[in-house]
Amino acid sequence: MGEGWVGVGGRLAGVLTTAASVRFTVWANSMLTGACDPDTAAHRILGNDVGHHVAGLAAHPAPATLPVALNLIRAAGATGANLALPIPGDPIGLAGPPAFNESALEAGEAVVLTGAEIGLVPAYVGPAVQWNVLTATSPLPADFGEADRGLRAALIEAAESLAELDVAKWKPEVADALIDIRKIGSGKGDELAPGYDPRAVKTAASARRLLAIADAALDDDGAAVTGADADARRRTLLTLAAAARRALVAACAPPTRH
Repeated sequence: MGEGWVGVGGRLAGVLTTAASVRFTVWANSMLTGACDPDTAAHRILGNDVGHHVAGLAAHPAPATLPVALNLIRAAGATGANLALPIPGDPIGLAGPPAFNESALEAGEAVVLTGAEIGLVPAYVGPAVQWNVLTATSPLPADFGEADRGLRAALIEAAESLAELDVAKWKPEVADALIDIRKIGSGKGDELAPGYDPRAVKTAASARRLLAIADAALDDDGAAVTGADADARRRTLLTLAAAARRALVAACAPPTRH
């Protein structure tokens, strides 16, 4: 997955649609299923960043480069990578222990490696990423069908609610950002890694676009006249963002081996 949209200065659009954890999850899964080699996976995880290092691996006390870390993770028995995109009140993708949950919640993203029972939490340092390794429990498998249906239902509800409230007004300066949002998931190198089902690829792109849209819309109250309208609009957008996070986590889950 490539860089995607970095737009209107919000957390969801600026982080979740370009999250290193998304890239790490899908390309680690591609490597673990044999669809690509560790060097290719490392290159795609790096993206446009200047460097990634993984600190805390039992077999490599010093911070390891991505190619070394991926080989060590595979050697440690990892069979799949799971994405976590938690926020306060919605710890999606987390199953403990508390130390890992707290670290992942603070970052807003993480990767859990089934089989190795470790989790990786990214810390962004300028154009570089430091991955910190902690003990982690693998989450229950995500239900892709349920998450996909939930995303579709949330989108319909959001469209109806915002139309009813008559607050779906955009500021003129958001227009260019909306053009970029529509491109998410359609550019070269902006798709999931080899080995993923086309349905997962499509759902991931939709989820990323909707996260970006929700973030841009949450920057202000749109055309809301009353406080009640503004609160209703915000609740609708947060519900949409939650459904999109769940769909993205489910879409990035380890693909079925054929």
